[in-house]
Amino acid sequence: MTAKQMSTADTWPSLRVADWTATRDTLHMWTQIVGKIRLVNAPLLNHWWQVTLYVSARGLTTSRIPYRAGTFDMEFDFIDHRLVIRSSNGSSKIVPLEPKPVADFYAQTMEALAELGIEAEIQSRPNEVEPAIPFAEDYEHASYDAEAAHLFWRQLLQAGRVLGEFRSHFVGKVSPVHFFWGAMDLACTRFSGRMAPPHPGGAPNCGDWVMLEGYSRELSSCGFWPGGGDEGAFYSYAYPEPEGFSDYPVMPPGAFYSSEYRQFLLPYEAVRSAEDPDRMLGQFLHSTYQAAADGGGWDRVALEDHPDRWRDEQSRSR
Repeated sequence: MTAKQMSTADTWPSLRVADWTATRDTLHMWTQIVGKIRLVNAPLLNHWWQVTLYVSARGLTTSRIPYRAGTFDMEFDFIDHRLVIRSSNGSSKIVPLEPKPVADFYAQTMEALAELGIEAEIQSRPNEVEPAIPFAEDYEHASYDAEAAHLFWRQLLQAGRVLGEFRSHFVGKVSPVHFFWGAMDLACTRFSGRMAPPHPGGAPNCGDWVMLEGYSRELSSCGFWPGGGDEGAFYSYAYPEPEGFSDYPVMPPGAFYSSEYRQFLLPYEAVRSAEDPDRMLGQFLHSTYQAAADGGGWDRVALEDHPDRWRDEQSRSR
């Protein structure tokens, strides 16, 4: 193995889905609890952007959550393996991340919030999963492999970094790079500026009105999902899907259109094992967006830009 390959392997970690499924499913429920706490305290923002989590220097964070005249935040720390809850009044609480049932995590988190003087009455069952076991009754999901959780966060770090660079090429309406706890995926979405036909809904244990808001505008969305393929998968889809989308010649060669999921997929392991993972993933993100934009007749001249356009000016001013 060359030095470059060793560096890539260290940066883009291997994490087989089969090796951490139980931990992933437990962590999914924990992120839903924390995400719902943000949901009940933050005002509605485009397409539910106010409910998401964000990749941080230690794990996943809610970022600032408004509460009465102050604020608080919650962060999954996948280095020291704890949920940290911080209030703007200077107080904080910690819930250890360790093997425990969802019911115990839920009770401990709600108790920690109460001790900080924060009330959070959430819908106490998960969305977008089947079956949807109420959090207080969920003793089925109780696994936590700290090493796997840490590796997952490192996957998110790399995916989020490349998604962020991709996002910088678009000056139209575009979402942050954020983590949706419903389906447990890291996503970034571009919008054409046009209305979309009403979404049919159909997600398990999730009202159709949620999808109506999420897909109310024409879009091209991409991201990373830790459930597809042996090590998860990168995805890209369009809503509404334009004619010819599935046949568009996307890159790299390992990418393919899934009729089951109605989206393009690129296995994480293909990116991780590539000589230049950033370049390979960039090819996938840009070419699948082009499939949506060209097929949908987007005004690409108005919506796109290059993030290096000021670099020459910066160089001359030094």
